[in-house]
Amino acid sequence: MKLRPLGDKVVLKQLEAEETTKSGIILSSKAQEKPQEALVIAVGPGGVIDGKEVKMQVKEGEKVIYSKYAGTEVKLEGEEYIIVKQNDIVAVVE
Repeated sequence: MKLRPLGDKVVLKQLEAEETTKSGIILSSKAQEKPQEALVIAVGPGGVIDGKEVKMQVKEGEKVIYSKYAGTEVKLEGEEYIIVKQNDIVAVVE
């Protein structure tokens, strides 16, 4: 099964949280903060949304940073994804 976002939506797969700090301290899974960095899995077609032309600015395979409380979490076939609006993506990691 494949997720196909509609409109200006983007499907993201969250990257793994760091397990150790820069100083070498190992963090338990509860102490790890969810990263806001994700991989773009699928991109909607864009188009006219709420009367405005929306051009999609991200592509599949790009790493992005998204707003902390953005999106809808979805679990599909054992994998977790986040579906966000393109406006919730704040940067592309190059």
